[in-house]
Amino acid sequence: MRMHSPSLSELHAFAAAARLGSYSLAAQELYVTQGGISRAIARLEEHLGFALFERQGRRNTLTPAGQEYLQAVEPALMSIEAASAAARRRRHGPQLRLSVTPTLFSHWLIPRLPDFNARHPAVMLSFSPYRRDDPLTAPEIDAWIRVGSRHWPAGMEAEYVIGRDLIPVCHPRELQGPQAIRSESDLLARPLLFHTNYPGNWARWMQARGLAQPCPAPAADFETVALLVQAVAAGMGVAMVQRCLVEEDLAAGRVALALDATVNIERGYFLCRPVSRAPTEALEQFTAWILEQAAPQAIPL
Repeated sequence: MRMHSPSLSELHAFAAAARLGSYSLAAQELYVTQGGISRAIARLEEHLGFALFERQGRRNTLTPAGQEYLQAVEPALMSIEAASAAARRRRHGPQLRLSVTPTLFSHWLIPRLPDFNARHPAVMLSFSPYRRDDPLTAPEIDAWIRVGSRHWPAGMEAEYVIGRDLIPVCHPRELQGPQAIRSESDLLARPLLFHTNYPGNWARWMQARGLAQPCPAPAADFETVALLVQAVAAGMGVAMVQRCLVEEDLAAGRVALALDATVNIERGYFLCRPVSRAPTEALEQFTAWILEQAAPQAIPL
């Protein structure tokens, strides 16, 4: 019997490009070249006899026929991925596949992972690439750690881990001499450094501290916590950050706590999974472990 279905590589390229709206992003996700994605989709279009995408500005948008085809094949692709992941777990022992927000991953989680491996040596940890617009439904991923608050979409179970405490940090020399930081007014007189994605951190802190004056304008803003902390360590100014993300920098003396004035916010890092999917034993072990790691700093909701 002649087979009329295209190859899985072509279907995966199509589904990734449709979800991300970009051949280049699909290439990054699938660890192939952009040209490889383009050729796979071209072969699929030739096989089907109609166009799947049309170019709109900088995005590749599905044609009506492409949208209809995606709706037909995507559930089958997800089923194949889920079945393959389950088969690998049976073949090689327990595997836990996670997707973690890069900031928490690098600043807080990675230094603690050797402890998890020592306690659960049979569990193989695997980390999926982070995607900002991830719908948190991929069948091959067991759980996600994402930024959020207590409100999550229906069908999603989210357990708070850490990250609700904001603290002001400065260069250690800012705490020395006659001009040292000793009060909120001293702190706000310094150049304020902002996080590009969370520009309201300073205003939230000021409001919680009962400071009525307008928030000063930023002296500079930075897209990542790593760059923000580097700027503080270089003496550019003071920053407002989540305590869990600067533990190592505080311990090493690269930055210092400007004031003992912690403010709690709703936003933090949550461990998430669809409620329709029962947690594996490996996920239950990881959940218990990460909550234990976070316990000294975790602030109940």
